[in-house]
Amino acid sequence: MSAAEISSRTAQMLRSRLEQCGIGIARAAVPSRAAGAGWLPVLPTAFDVSTYTTHADHILDGRFRVFALDAAPLGFPPEWNRDPKTGTRAPMSFGKLLDYRDERLVGDIKYLWEPNRHAEVVTLAQAWHLSRDPRYAHGCGALIDSWLMACPYPRGANWTSSLELALRLVNWSFAWHLLGGDAAIVFEGEAGQALRLRWLASVHQHCHFIAGYLSRNSSANNHLLGELLGLFVAASTWPMWRESRRWHEQARNEFQREALVQNAADGVNREQAIWYQQEVADMMLIAGLYARNDRCDFGAEYWNRWAAMLEFIASIMDVAGNVPRFGDADDAVIARLDPARDFHAFRSLLASGAILTKDPTLRAHFKARALVLDDKSRWLLGDASATEFSAISTPVRALTFPRRAFPQGGYFILGSDLESTREVRIVADAGPLGYLAIAAHGHADALAFTLSVHGNEILIDSGTYSYHADERWRRYFRGTRAHNTITVDGQDQSVAGGRFLWTKHAAIKSRTFEASADLERLSAEHDGYHRLTDPVTHSRELSYSTVTRVLRVRDRLACRSRHQVEINWHFSAACTVVLLEDRLRATREDVTVELHWGDGLTARLARGEESPIRGWISQRLDVKEPCSNLVLQRAIDGTWESTCELRVVSAHG
Repeated sequence: MSAAEISSRTAQMLRSRLEQCGIGIARAAVPSRAAGAGWLPVLPTAFDVSTYTTHADHILDGRFRVFALDAAPLGFPPEWNRDPKTGTRAPMSFGKLLDYRDERLVGDIKYLWEPNRHAEVVTLAQAWHLSRDPRYAHGCGALIDSWLMACPYPRGANWTSSLELALRLVNWSFAWHLLGGDAAIVFEGEAGQALRLRWLASVHQHCHFIAGYLSRNSSANNHLLGELLGLFVAASTWPMWRESRRWHEQARNEFQREALVQNAADGVNREQAIWYQQEVADMMLIAGLYARNDRCDFGAEYWNRWAAMLEFIASIMDVAGNVPRFGDADDAVIARLDPARDFHAFRSLLASGAILTKDPTLRAHFKARALVLDDKSRWLLGDASATEFSAISTPVRALTFPRRAFPQGGYFILGSDLESTREVRIVADAGPLGYLAIAAHGHADALAFTLSVHGNEILIDSGTYSYHADERWRRYFRGTRAHNTITVDGQDQSVAGGRFLWTKHAAIKSRTFEASADLERLSAEHDGYHRLTDPVTHSRELSYSTVTRVLRVRDRLACRSRHQVEINWHFSAACTVVLLEDRLRATREDVTVELHWGDGLTARLARGEESPIRGWISQRLDVKEPCSNLVLQRAIDGTWESTCELRVVSAHG
């Protein structure tokens, strides 16, 4: 950390110590103004009511969705301060000084926090809004009331992280408006009015906490955006206190600025993690809708940047809707407006983009990839959005997305017959490790790439698996060996200093991308192994022939001495992989791909190994499964070059 950051964090710690003594905490404040605007002037109703009542009934039965725990029997209401994964109950000590990273103390904090974001409150409110069954409205009231009793300000694990408070506020705002605001039936009578005042008092405490405890310096990534989102949404929904105007202006101005800072002009989020690209774009969408309805819309540059972010998502998405899993992913959403288990977060954003983007070409592109207007988009944009979505024309040219190079983000798309049944799509990563000094959510995957044929993932990014599992698994999934690139001397390209910290970053030194009618080529190099006693520069060139559908991968290691080299290739778990004498054959449905390699490399297949860890893929948080991992190895003495070829030898359609 810089001297300035050390000073800032020291001051923050001192403030926390004073707050522990009661100095500087939020004081009781009576709401003196009416509630404010939501995200829409008129809430939509054209949904399949049974979808929402069914999910709401599961919640009333005490079954919650918490990452890998499907329909977890948490009870109604749940134990808010208990981690449902490990059963650990967090202590009710002063929140800001509680070490939530200590698993012995709190368990897996992500599992504890997830129900406390109150996505279930929104589902119950949606069910009430659509069915007018009072069980669902009173279920919302019961959850809120129990939470207020079990999680008193400012104590316990639910008063530690500003981001968690902020996302709870976003969900509370959606629920508040769906329930009818001040006119909600849960506020009827003396008990209802008492609940309203307790809820509003907690909203005020949330806002005070966030405004004084924002993520700054090296932590000013998506956490800061999420915190500002929650503060802005709350100040728009409940402008009831004298501080509300200041909170509103601060959050709006900072959010707009950070949205432009944290997302490059080419549309790539600087954290270099595709799931967080989606989360940040969703934050921008929600903030933008609240701002529009509150008559304080963000500027054109903001909305153009948001559209560029969606353009990047559409460009890396294959014809079947698969999106590479570069970087960290925690599967969390900002607000669970669509409770369906097959909800497609990326396509949903594109559906919203088709409605909100002004550019007719982008509207057509986004609709072509979204396929349908999903429920989340309708909740956000209103019933009229369905008619507008249907009216968007998608000519044939909309099926071939034009952008193939994202030079600031460092991603490049090679391939042929894109968006057709014969599609070959290669997404190459030649970008930075991550954002700011800690690069918290980046993976050591420089010069890796993925391959999809006919919408079938063939070569994959291994994913994330877990943030808080055994350190070995965290280190493996974010390390170089879990990606389709080269390791030297068994080391990662970048040096990890913790679960969310990289102390030394591999840097891309140069890039060249060229595309003609029959040949596409990307070349780049990184300096991640310059730290070795004998420095090594890894250069890689990808050359793809659109005529023969052959991808040539030429690697060059520039060095002077002896090193151990390893090239890893990771295949989708759905592939049948056979290692032959001089090549590998991978088959999935109607697609067969052969991989050939140069002389001097020894080859073996790894699958589901644990010592050392090799051959695993994770497509959901805390869920992993074996996959085939081709390991090519050899020792080199000085500068070395090698070429591998990937050939689509059978692909019908």
